[in-house]
Amino acid sequence: MPYQGGSRGEDAARDYYETSDVDTFYAYVWGGEDIHTGIYEHAGEAVADASRRTVERVADKVADLLTPQARVLDMGSGYGGPARYLAATFGCPVTALNISETQNRHHRTVNVERGLDGLIDVVTESFQDIPFEDGRFDVVWSQEAFCHSPDRARTLAEAVRALKPGGALAFTDVMTDESASAQALRPVVSRLKVDGLATPDFYRRSLPGLGMSPVEFDDLSDELGNHYVRLMEETHQREQELRTVISSDYVDTLLNSLSLWVDAAQRGQLRWGIFHCRRL
Repeated sequence: MPYQGGSRGEDAARDYYETSDVDTFYAYVWGGEDIHTGIYEHAGEAVADASRRTVERVADKVADLLTPQARVLDMGSGYGGPARYLAATFGCPVTALNISETQNRHHRTVNVERGLDGLIDVVTESFQDIPFEDGRFDVVWSQEAFCHSPDRARTLAEAVRALKPGGALAFTDVMTDESASAQALRPVVSRLKVDGLATPDFYRRSLPGLGMSPVEFDDLSDELGNHYVRLMEETHQREQELRTVISSDYVDTLLNSLSLWVDAAQRGQLRWGIFHCRRL
């Protein structure tokens, strides 16, 4: 079942991303651009390159709708890598909705540097209550943000509400396998400040009831293990450098957490992939 936690879940997500240690880790190891799971072509590939490949793969699912006239909503937009890719590649205006003002300040700065500030509107709000009218957007997009939601059923309903008829929802998320024990995964997901994750079946059941069809899932769960192996390799490689810019306690906690994610992924307890569907 989706985790239900009221505003506590939103506060936890905001606090997590507002922490300077977390912010610096994403900048140094993840590249500070596309902070989500990558799709890898070979061992040792740069995390940033694999993460950008995921953005391209998700965009392929909705490319027919991505025109300069389209409106796109990025739910949980992070540092803005996907929003900048969409705006620069397709010329479409993007509303980037994100709860962390620390990330949003960085996002706006880079947008100005790249001449994309005219196409991207960065909004500091929660996606539990999207501050836009019904049917405003042609595409709603999200990457590894729904896992932070305190009420995923409400988050999905808000995403669909914001879509025009015929519009598309495309997202990736870190999920748990249906057979995995929530208790066994609790130490794994504690880094995200949530009690549990959704399952692929939760999304498959929920989306048709909201008027989305067909609901398709590209299961790329093997990539999750590859990704966390690469993050752990990069963190070990840059460990001494990291200890000069973030606290040693955080580095120790991070390495332990990454090893738990690698183990859970390799045991088949975690799922990841691309969901895409259209509003009837």
